[in-house]
Amino acid sequence: MKKGERMKWWTEAKFGMFIHWGLYSLLERGEWTMLVERIPRKEYAKLAWKFNPPGSFTPENWVKIAKGTGVKYMVLTTRHHDGFCLFDSKASDFTSVKTAAKRDFVKEFITSCRKHDMRVGLYYSLLDWRFPGYFQRRKYPESFEAMVKQAHAQVKELMTNYGKIDILWYDGGWIPGTDVKKDTPVLWKSRELNGMVRRLQPHIIINNRAGLPEDTDTPEQHTTASEAGRYWESCMTMGDSCGWGYIKNNPNMKPTTQLIQNLVTCASNGGNYLLNIGPRADGSIRKEETVRLKDIGTWLKKNGEAIYGTERIPAGFGLWGAGMLGMATAKGNNSYLHIFRWSGKTATVTGIRTEVVSAKILATGKQVKFRQDGGKLVITGLPEEPPDRYGTVIALKLKGKPETFDYSHIPLP
Repeated sequence: MKKGERMKWWTEAKFGMFIHWGLYSLLERGEWTMLVERIPRKEYAKLAWKFNPPGSFTPENWVKIAKGTGVKYMVLTTRHHDGFCLFDSKASDFTSVKTAAKRDFVKEFITSCRKHDMRVGLYYSLLDWRFPGYFQRRKYPESFEAMVKQAHAQVKELMTNYGKIDILWYDGGWIPGTDVKKDTPVLWKSRELNGMVRRLQPHIIINNRAGLPEDTDTPEQHTTASEAGRYWESCMTMGDSCGWGYIKNNPNMKPTTQLIQNLVTCASNGGNYLLNIGPRADGSIRKEETVRLKDIGTWLKKNGEAIYGTERIPAGFGLWGAGMLGMATAKGNNSYLHIFRWSGKTATVTGIRTEVVSAKILATGKQVKFRQDGGKLVITGLPEEPPDRYGTVIALKLKGKPETFDYSHIPLP
């Protein structure tokens, strides 16, 4: 299958949910606690016998919330850097199936996603802190090779045992004391690994964190677009950047407005937004996250047309960055002006060359008046106060595909 065909659903989706959940959720201090607090391996392993969510919890709870939020795919941490697997593995006994829970959470997650028509993404960390060879590759070469062998075996299990998988989201490819760009694909034998993955899952989308470009770039905690022609996805936490897994006291949550603006920024530049949640050890999601997810879902029900299936906007001034007002997205012969900073009864944007045929407030369908003079568009008759606190979208129907007018070298009149 050609890459464009494989990527079609993904480029239309725009919005995904990331889930970091594992033994570290018990500690309530984030997913890197084992390493940063130097917890001995045997001591940390005891957590596996305490990780036992109640029978009332099922990953379907997450999927239902995701559906209400308007996300189109979900990515679950099947195994993080601590090496604990949420799936059944013949390559390791450090799994949720062979310890207290006696449950294959990956299987439950995938079953729930399929039930609700949700695309499936699996996160897998290549590195494993339990192997001395990870930290000192030359001193413990056999340990390092065992870790690599485990990674290949477990990725094969994930790609073999659960039916069709839509996304393989690698992480943890960096190795101490090595050149990340040059050595990562060699040490992990990434070409061999990904070749096996594509044979087993021909439709799959693979990210770039095993050291090879593959399908998607993965900017983390920022929305910087890749160069035109590269697929990209911004992954981001709701709270502080250090907290992907559950942190009990994490008061620095991004407001809903900022999260929606991040989504629009990604969509306007041809990228996707992968927004993370970190459930508690019992699988529940904190109120601060569920409230924001619900609000995003409400906004998308009214304005999703301006997000899903949109394309990278053409480079230029004014409308295609929306000037001081906000941003814009585009799809075919339509453009959507996302006004984050409401200017009152009149909104002015510059830089649009294509003739505007009609304009309306997307959420209500109410037509609005406008006049166009060259590359300057003036929209009038708007309410004094913004109709939507998170961002009002004005949908513009154009006579053709959006083209820009470059004012950068023209003096003011």
